[in-house]
Amino acid sequence: MNKILRSLRSLDRSTRLSQRLLPLLLLGIVLVPVSAQAHFEGSHSLGFFHGLAHPISGVDHLAAMVAVGLWATQLGRRAFWAVPLTFVAVMILGGLMGTTGFTIPFIEQGIAYSVLMLGALITAAICLPLSQSAGIVALFALYHGYAHGAEMPASASGLSYGLGFVVTTALLHLSGIGLGLVCQQVFQRHARLAQLFMGGLVTSVGVYLCVA
Repeated sequence: MNKILRSLRSLDRSTRLSQRLLPLLLLGIVLVPVSAQAHFEGSHSLGFFHGLAHPISGVDHLAAMVAVGLWATQLGRRAFWAVPLTFVAVMILGGLMGTTGFTIPFIEQGIAYSVLMLGALITAAICLPLSQSAGIVALFALYHGYAHGAEMPASASGLSYGLGFVVTTALLHLSGIGLGLVCQQVFQRHARLAQLFMGGLVTSVGVYLCVA
């Protein structure tokens, strides 16, 4: 009888989690095709799909953007959305700087250290005030955005390319948020252990990037 009750409670928790994650998944599903249809021909299509692929073309961008979502779930409250939105907004600014030829020193090092620092923040479960948290991710976003802009193909449409990497970045943030929610809602008692594992994984990637 106790096993049945535990199973029912587990099912109820999973149902509630699915209801919370469904809007995020739907948003991701809707964003990609709508954006793709808006930029379908010539250099627009080339630019959009290049931008869409760029954040997932390297483990540095991929790990950092998922990590931002993970850390946002740990911070909670207003930071839950403010931190990812700050990253996206400043990343756009960095992307514009990258396309204009403006020089930011130590881009590769900055990106590598951003992954390392985000992993450490998640692993240690460091919760800072919103202004400080937003400031940290803004600095990281500037480096990542600059790299996106500087590596834009010469034949690509800048607007479409920018839209592409913004969409992918948002989806990666949502993926990190989803992973964070799974840790909190599904694992519950072992949530901290799951967070340690994912934070350690991100940190390991950061260490590798810094050494490499």
